[in-house]
Amino acid sequence: MIIVEYIWIAIQCLVGYNLVFPVLLLLIYGLRNALGISFKKSGLETPPDYGIIVTAYEQIHQLPAVVSSLLKLNYSSYHIYVVADKCDITNLHFNSDKVSLLRPEQVLGSNTRSHFYAIRNFIRPHSHLTIIDSDNLTDPEYLNELNSYFKRGFQAVQGVREAKNLDSTYACLDAARDIYYHFYDGKILFGAGSSATLAGSGMAFTTALYEECLGHLDVTGAGFDKVLQYEIVSRKYSIAFAEKAVVYDEKTSGTDQLVNQRARWINTWFKYFALGFKILFKGIVGLNWNQILFGLVLLRPPLFIFLLLSGLFLMINLFLAPWVALVWFAAMVVFVAGFYISLARSKTDPRIYNALVNIPKFIAFQVLALLKAGKANQISVATRHGQEVKQE
Repeated sequence: MIIVEYIWIAIQCLVGYNLVFPVLLLLIYGLRNALGISFKKSGLETPPDYGIIVTAYEQIHQLPAVVSSLLKLNYSSYHIYVVADKCDITNLHFNSDKVSLLRPEQVLGSNTRSHFYAIRNFIRPHSHLTIIDSDNLTDPEYLNELNSYFKRGFQAVQGVREAKNLDSTYACLDAARDIYYHFYDGKILFGAGSSATLAGSGMAFTTALYEECLGHLDVTGAGFDKVLQYEIVSRKYSIAFAEKAVVYDEKTSGTDQLVNQRARWINTWFKYFALGFKILFKGIVGLNWNQILFGLVLLRPPLFIFLLLSGLFLMINLFLAPWVALVWFAAMVVFVAGFYISLARSKTDPRIYNALVNIPKFIAFQVLALLKAGKANQISVATRHGQEVKQE
């Protein structure tokens, strides 16, 4: 009976720490700032030359806008590579010598395969590359903001993916989630001495590092960014967070999109969360603060899962141990406060605040997504404007 009690306590602690961990990170971030502790690295002597990789699968209707946005970058040393995998490009033309339109003869069906297809077709040996989704628009200063970190010696940088659309309640809630993650898993985690997590696009690397990390792997399905960030941090590199390097990302507007997209993301977390144990173990053995914090973040389940479990444990403890239920309530208050801080300290549109009352409905759809997660790679993938396309 005592063993069962200890297991019960351990399970609660493993779930409950996720509620307060973001605020603990915030305290570490504040302490490091107060003490003037920051990353100090030697910088680049020459400006980076970028290969900008845009990947598309089956759908091309947004590519003209994406490329037009990239051509407005306030920077000269870059070339755009559009990899149109399994696309009809008959009527797709770009009147610029800074754009290469590539259509693989064989279907690649993978982000990383498309990236390396672009790399093999570089018109010159670019020192750096940046990855842009086929629905992203870029701020004109995007590359210059990345440069400020590459000049400090970083070899991997994650920018910010701001909402391109807030045309529905779900798009607003999707944007709120992104703001939360960019704040804690980006700005605060990096400022606390670790690495920003990668978001799949709006990120840049030295070409050499990208090839070193993924050149020996064939990553299919969703989650290449999970593998990539593991490979980078396991090599003791830090992923910088550039909060002014902005790409505008399309948010999920419909319920079908939401369920299928989240099912794929949940599937990806279950597939790769064990990488957190590997990073954490390496960090503890090597006394590497970057790896320790990053490993803890990778082990954290999706928001809705630990929130639902927290609510469940609170209800159970109302009957078993009311004082423990009070601890759960206090931890949930801390989480809510931390969530609000992330919105308050970011540029949050009023429409996002107004949509927060619909969070329970948003969570309900994610529970439905959890039930579909086992077959996520077969039922959904890249969702664009309510359309779903399979890409393994």
